[in-house]
Amino acid sequence: MKKKLFGTDGVRGVANIHPMTTEIAMQLGRAAAYIFKNGHRRHRVVIGKDTRLSGYMIENALAAGICSMGVDVLLVGPLPTPGISFITSSMRADAGVVISASHNAYQDNGIKFFSHDGFKLPDDLELRMEDLIFSRKIDSLRPVASEVGKAFRIDDAVGRYIVFLKNSFPKNLNLKGLKIVLDCANGAAYKVAPAVLQELGAEVIPLGVSPNGTNINAGCGSLHPEVISEAVKEHRAHLGIALDGDADRVIFVDEFGNEVDGDHIMAICATTMLQEGQLGNKTLVATVMSNMGLDIAVKKAGGQIVKTAVGDRYVVEEMRRGGYTLGGEQSGHLIFLDHNTTGDGMVSALQVLAIMQKSGRPLSELARVMVSLPQVLVNVRVAQKREVTEIPEVNKVIEDAEQKLGESGRVLIRYSGTEPLLRIMLEGQDKYQITDLANQIAAVIEKTLGEKKKDS
Repeated sequence: MKKKLFGTDGVRGVANIHPMTTEIAMQLGRAAAYIFKNGHRRHRVVIGKDTRLSGYMIENALAAGICSMGVDVLLVGPLPTPGISFITSSMRADAGVVISASHNAYQDNGIKFFSHDGFKLPDDLELRMEDLIFSRKIDSLRPVASEVGKAFRIDDAVGRYIVFLKNSFPKNLNLKGLKIVLDCANGAAYKVAPAVLQELGAEVIPLGVSPNGTNINAGCGSLHPEVISEAVKEHRAHLGIALDGDADRVIFVDEFGNEVDGDHIMAICATTMLQEGQLGNKTLVATVMSNMGLDIAVKKAGGQIVKTAVGDRYVVEEMRRGGYTLGGEQSGHLIFLDHNTTGDGMVSALQVLAIMQKSGRPLSELARVMVSLPQVLVNVRVAQKREVTEIPEVNKVIEDAEQKLGESGRVLIRYSGTEPLLRIMLEGQDKYQITDLANQIAAVIEKTLGEKKKDS
């Protein structure tokens, strides 16, 4: 069955426009409460959010829907997505809800769910929620009197999460002597992240820690590593760390201001864990978007890579299935299952900082464990998401590119799960060749699927 509301990471869109309306939020709350309610005891659902202005509106609608089904709500306010996952599991709640559009601009928002164990919901539960909403099967279920749910505010959620993060860092180490530029993207980690690094002994130069509801991800955070790059050079820091709006992803820059992406971080951590015998089944889980240089680095260190579809949820599902401990995406979503159940930017940062402190090596030196093959990504905005294999002219230009690249490169075409975009990724030995081939493919896709420009 095709989903009507849920994408690759929850429900997402422009706030106050379908599907990100208060009406849908309330219905999602009712459907979630119905699914997670089991037995006659009082049930509880955690709700957290990032710093977007529309979070207040959606939070109240979700809470109303959940309470209307006889389930209590625990409100934690602004907290990173992985923090909500942790609080849900730690407080033995029945489910958790995050209101966030991650790295998107402030006018967007999203809703994603965690089950009681802190893991994101599988496709079948999301489809079941949609069925409950559109079939109106639960419209008549209306608890009354003392059976109606109530809402509580959890005031110490930030403190709980800070302690959890510090416990993911080796107790025999500290961060004394490190100067770190930290960009919190004016998002959910603006309180948590600086506190953790400072309490562990680092000198922190904080950026993006003044959210106003509309400046989340605006020229800052993991999508703009150039900001921490300049700050690292200006302050002569040892490295820079940039989170996204909900702090489930992280990007680094080294002491020279050079970007160190998720693939390089996975290479650093995977090879170190292999040396220490801590990489589950000697396997790293990555997505099809990861650079071929990552495969080479991990195999050279004696490990292997399993690839999944794009989306940290699919990475986690594969990790759980195979008993693996480390996985992630090039974008900076990294999952350390020994520490948390979902991508956690600060857990990831602390693991890298621990490797730096144990080895005494700077990030630039550690990053040399992997050499990236040239990679080009071109996005084309489309009017509709048609199956690419059904369009002969698109098929032909892709096949021509694959033939020219041979075994020394690859072509990957996929639709964005959250935006009307078709992503074209090429990888190969020659940057000029793959750029030219990517533009050729983009031109054909623009002609066949692109949005038609209106006459002025």
